Amino acid sequence: MTTSEPYPVQQNHAKTQAENVTSATATSSAPVLSKQDYLVKILQAPIYDAAIATELCVMPALSKTLGNQVYLKREDQQPVKSFKLRGAYNCIAQLSKAQQAAGVVAASAGNHAQGVAYAAKRLGIPAVIVMPETTPEIKVEAVKQFGQEQVSVVQHGTSFDQASERAKAICAETGMTMIPPFDHPDVIAGQGTIGKEILEHIHDLQYLFVAVGGGGLAAGISVYAKQINPNIRIVAVESEESACLKAALAEGHPVTLPSVGIFADGVAVKTIGEEPFRLCQLYVDEVVTVTNDEICTAIKDIFDDTRVIAEPAGALSVAAMRKYCAEHNIKGANIAGILCGANINFHTLRYVSERCELGEQKEAVFAVKLKEQTGAFKAFCATLGGLNISEFNYRYSSNSEAHIFVGVKLKQGRIEFANLMQRLQENNYQCFDLSDNELAKLHVRHMVGGRPQTALNETLFSFSFPEYPGALMHFLNTLGEQWNITLFHYRNHGAAQGLVLVGFDISDSERALFNEHLAALDYAAQEHTDDPAYQFFLAAEG
Repeated sequence: MTTSEPYPVQQNHAKTQAENVTSATATSSAPVLSKQDYLVKILQAPIYDAAIATELCVMPALSKTLGNQVYLKREDQQPVKSFKLRGAYNCIAQLSKAQQAAGVVAASAGNHAQGVAYAAKRLGIPAVIVMPETTPEIKVEAVKQFGQEQVSVVQHGTSFDQASERAKAICAETGMTMIPPFDHPDVIAGQGTIGKEILEHIHDLQYLFVAVGGGGLAAGISVYAKQINPNIRIVAVESEESACLKAALAEGHPVTLPSVGIFADGVAVKTIGEEPFRLCQLYVDEVVTVTNDEICTAIKDIFDDTRVIAEPAGALSVAAMRKYCAEHNIKGANIAGILCGANINFHTLRYVSERCELGEQKEAVFAVKLKEQTGAFKAFCATLGGLNISEFNYRYSSNSEAHIFVGVKLKQGRIEFANLMQRLQENNYQCFDLSDNELAKLHVRHMVGGRPQTALNETLFSFSFPEYPGALMHFLNTLGEQWNITLFHYRNHGAAQGLVLVGFDISDSERALFNEHLAALDYAAQEHTDDPAYQFFLAAEG
């Protein structure tokens, strides 16, 4: 799932059949809605009792950079700073009076929680929001502020799945109604009002980029836009670390990803919704994926033109514009995207600032070996040919050589960097590119020089640690007593989970037992022992 190639949506006979269905039962008792049904639902959605028709602004700097007229739909202007209010309010407003009086429940640690809380307050009905215990306090307080006396917050478990199970239990115990974040026709229709507003302002739109998490936004916008103007090309955008729509299209049905990345947490969904998937199959033209570096660049692009700081998930559509226009040589077109939300944790900006120039291809990072002798650094700098060094991490390695982590500023992008790498190799420097190596950029660059002096049976893993009291002790109690920890590096970027790199001294005979303990730990883990950045900078010699 790391390819940047667009994934075309399959066109087949089933599409024609599905479009003409008006009332049918499939795997559930709910009727399958036709595209006309959705058109009516979107046009009649009473969302403006709570949400606003947000601004569709021109992006002058990005338009000039891309050679296209770029528009951005500003959902950060909603009272809850994200588009989620539209779907939440529409779904709650469609409930019967008795259902509203009984109250609603939602499980969420993010924008959906705030949307439900705000909608409940506007409608004057009770709501319970279930959030994981790992949820940052700022998000918990935001939900309480939006809901005020109408909303109760329950914190349960350390993951969304545990919070969701508790929310379902509350519904069963109390008779309250669950408000899903994306897999419901009324939620989809509420999000579809964004498409209506865009097309009211741009009558000759050619490309529309829409972020995908659970799929409700892309489903609602595409089913509307394709009926109003079938010539618009709808491009769904996913993070490479949570491409659940792309995976579902490849299999022909929703599938569950084994894990998802936490940086773009607003789209960190393992399984796309059933109804959003059905609609995306019919009306989305293709899917592209973007990297974290490209998302960081997009956050900067949005800031440069609007002075608004988008959350990572909110910048996906802009990230895809850069990639798509370059790959398809698109010029002179009308292009629109959606700033989905701006509920960013302030501490995440450290990561964004560190990575955005890599995404713009204005910086590259690489590893190089230097001879441990007087004048070696000067000679290396001369070989750079005037390029500015943005980062230089060095530690004495041996009497004969030093291993260096280097960052350089670029004016001509990857072509300039390719020329540099060729020049270094011609001058007998051993070097390799780390610009796309996530382990190197996230951990290794901060650890250069940590090579052990004696041989170890070191095995390297990365973990996603839930941020709650006792998480580290749980880790140590499960894995840290029987096997010696040889390396430990922790990074947190303001998310509900921290990223940890850990080395263990594990003999071959103990590996099976270690794997059993790893499974019992139940933290997302990935082995990196063969990663070239680790081998170059941190692994024991020999």
